[in-house]
Amino acid sequence: MSSLHKSRIADFQDVLKEPSIVLEKLRELSFSGIPCEGGLRCLCWKILLNYLPLERASWTSILAKQRGLYSQFLREMIIQPGIAKANMGVSREDVTFEDHVNPLPVSSGCPNQVVQQPPGTFLLRLALEQPYPRLCPDISFFQRATEYPCLLILDPQNEFETLRKRVEQTTLKSQTMSSPHKNSAPPALNEYEVLPNGCEAHWEVVERILFIYAKLNPGIAYVQGMNEIVGPLYYTFATDPNSEWKEHAEADTFFCFTNLMAEIRDNFIKSLDDSQCGITYKMEKVYSTLKDKDVELYLKLQEQNIKPQFFAFRWLTLLLSQEFLLPDVIRIWDSLFADDNRFDFLLLVCCAMLILIREQLLEGDFTVNMRLLQDYPITDVCQILQKAKELQDSK
Repeated sequence: MSSLHKSRIADFQDVLKEPSIVLEKLRELSFSGIPCEGGLRCLCWKILLNYLPLERASWTSILAKQRGLYSQFLREMIIQPGIAKANMGVSREDVTFEDHVNPLPVSSGCPNQVVQQPPGTFLLRLALEQPYPRLCPDISFFQRATEYPCLLILDPQNEFETLRKRVEQTTLKSQTMSSPHKNSAPPALNEYEVLPNGCEAHWEVVERILFIYAKLNPGIAYVQGMNEIVGPLYYTFATDPNSEWKEHAEADTFFCFTNLMAEIRDNFIKSLDDSQCGITYKMEKVYSTLKDKDVELYLKLQEQNIKPQFFAFRWLTLLLSQEFLLPDVIRIWDSLFADDNRFDFLLLVCCAMLILIREQLLEGDFTVNMRLLQDYPITDVCQILQKAKELQDSK
């Protein structure tokens, strides 16, 4: 470990040990990347996403309250309905059909978007895409067993099927957002190693988090791609070196995801697409920013009729989580979460991504350029963030 890295760790520790954390200092440090040592990133994200307050003295009581509340959600929305239906001799598929009648919402503007499902499809417990086992396929983390399975769910006295059993028994067909890092066909669900009784895979935890979120937010419910937002959050918290924090990764992820979705949920609501808070406006904002910063490149893309929805829809809606490998996504999110106008900065990151490949885009035809934008060639995210910061400072 370099002396510079040790110094950065010490700087974070100094800020975080204060009785009242100075948010401006924490943001300034976090913007340049948060060390993972000592659980620093996990703690900083919880603060930056407004899960933990700035007053350290209140952390213990707030965490106990929120984690207890999440356990209550599990009992009321999963366990009690499941037991009641099981006692009546009703299959779990019937339970989900009755409990969840919302179709899958659709966000417009993406060529690869999933079509709206018929009523009752959503209720197959968010397995409609089968996205969970294949979360971040470049690593095996989500297929592995968690060290802290949910004992409330796995209690043998609860005579209802686990999420895994219901997904395994359900054959579902759906389109998915394409990802340059997920080109190969994912293994069929039954090709994954079957975990023994009493174990849960990390993807099952992610599914449960999204199910509870959908139940509590019927206006938006579940929209394709939300799993790509919750995945990096859960991974970060579930790999916390502090076992006391890691044990509660599910509950902590749920509340941080809920807070994050409160800021970006408009991207997922079709009726808001063309409003000033909708995804169409934000995609156009990327192009208007590009026009200000590099008019030649802007005109080239316009000439080729390359619309921002061909690539920026996925970039913006999923916070770049499908454009880069997981460690790089996490590094980008350090800067996004740290910025006071975090999603204005995301627009600048997208603009920086275009400018950094301007020479290829200026030389390429429509087909070549579309391939570049849908399979972004630069892997050095620090270079991208540096360019975005330069654009921000040049305003």
